[in-house]
Amino acid sequence: MNPGPDPNLIVYFGGQFVPLAEARVGILTHALHYGTGVFEGIRAYWDAAAEELYILRPLEHFERWRRNCGILHIDVPLPAAELCALTVELARRNGLRAGLYVRPLAYKCAERIGVSPDDRDAFAVVALPYGEYLHSDQGLHAGVSSWRRVEDNAIPARAKICGAYVNSALAGDEVRRSGFDEAIFLNEDGHVAEGASSNLFMVRDGTLITPPVTDNVLEGITRSSVMEIARRELGLETVQRSIDRSELYICDELFFTGTAVGLAPVVRVDHRPVGGGVIGTLTLRLRQLYLDAAHGLLPAYRKWLLPVYKAHGESPPDAGRLAGTGTG
Repeated sequence: MNPGPDPNLIVYFGGQFVPLAEARVGILTHALHYGTGVFEGIRAYWDAAAEELYILRPLEHFERWRRNCGILHIDVPLPAAELCALTVELARRNGLRAGLYVRPLAYKCAERIGVSPDDRDAFAVVALPYGEYLHSDQGLHAGVSSWRRVEDNAIPARAKICGAYVNSALAGDEVRRSGFDEAIFLNEDGHVAEGASSNLFMVRDGTLITPPVTDNVLEGITRSSVMEIARRELGLETVQRSIDRSELYICDELFFTGTAVGLAPVVRVDHRPVGGGVIGTLTLRLRQLYLDAAHGLLPAYRKWLLPVYKAHGESPPDAGRLAGTGTG
């Protein structure tokens, strides 16, 4: 059983750096009862050869987070650039030499009963060692959930609103109880939306296809990264259009993308093989290119990376105090 993160991990909470064990909210906190928070997910990748930790596209993630917070009228007082610097400081204070997952969270912090929110807001940032979210080296078996993707006019899927993830929890629990690795959502129109916590791409006759953002999907940063890599490295434009459920059964390749999953191949859907039932050639190429970019091995994509140690005149520690306590 995973013991969870080290309680001495330094996090940013209440406007200061404190141990995780001291970062607590009250039982009546508005966001706990009503889901009135917005979170973000950011990955950082450790390059052992370079002895450097690279945070992947943090500025874009923090900018998206701040925009999405506006949907709930939550104010994040720091600009995106300062949030990037804060994240670097978190990694350095903890002396981390491992892949990280960074979790910013902004929320309505009033401690009271009553669904109507007020203007009392708070935010925190946690950076912790993190391994694989989905073990996908052999490909995943996905199942289409009976739960439909939440509609934009109900709870916007394009924003990581905390309460909306009950939708993902229900779908994920349903398909895992049926023996699948991950869920696929349909929207209320019956079109394929995305995975429970990731965007989705398919390949048909050499064409890379993904649902448009108007089909109730997250406007994924990894999604846009993969589209840029496909265009620049492979000369392959991505078609954004609605996808029918039955196309999942006859497509040549299928994969999820997301901050947590990276690029995760799918080899079966609803007990049907995808293509030949093995990871597709294009999926393999895109996954390797994405990992190379995230580890600083492709010069064209170093603009996406924020280095933690060398760029700040500090060498990484000889041993990460928290390395090896990763989750996933």
